[in-house]
Amino acid sequence: METNRKNKFISTINSHKKIIYKIVNSYCQDIEDRKDLEQEIIIQLWNAFDKYNPEYKYSTWMYRIALNVAISFYRKEKKWLANNDFSSVESIYSVVDENEDETELDNNIKLLQQFINDLDELNKALMLLYLEEKSYVEIAEILGISKTNVATKISRLKLKLKKEFQKNNR
Repeated sequence: METNRKNKFISTINSHKKIIYKIVNSYCQDIEDRKDLEQEIIIQLWNAFDKYNPEYKYSTWMYRIALNVAISFYRKEKKWLANNDFSSVESIYSVVDENEDETELDNNIKLLQQFINDLDELNKALMLLYLEEKSYVEIAEILGISKTNVATKISRLKLKLKKEFQKNNR
């Protein structure tokens, strides 16, 4: 019986691994942190697997758990960084970006990524799900907020993003 459960879990994870990939990459810039977060998400999904409610799609269930784990992880990481000053260490990403050929990376994509990285946990999750083309109802289910709240927050994020693009394209 345990083998069946394990096989079903592995199959579910493999079918929806892009969800984990997107969340991990949205919440962590460091490759080691990504690996740690990925493991933590998978552990929590396994722990909750028996409690899965078939009323929801697996993707909704996975997003909800993975985002909650990522938000907790992100908060712990921010607290750790606040207690350990590494401000003199230059970011690997800034070095890479300086040497990248601008034709390879579209400026708008870089701006969007920066915009998303600068958001708080909830708004980052909202943008991630919105860009995944999830419906407001699905986003509300995943994040545990009302559909109206989702619509309002996304509308505000779109306006803010539009202003950022206008400011940077002057």
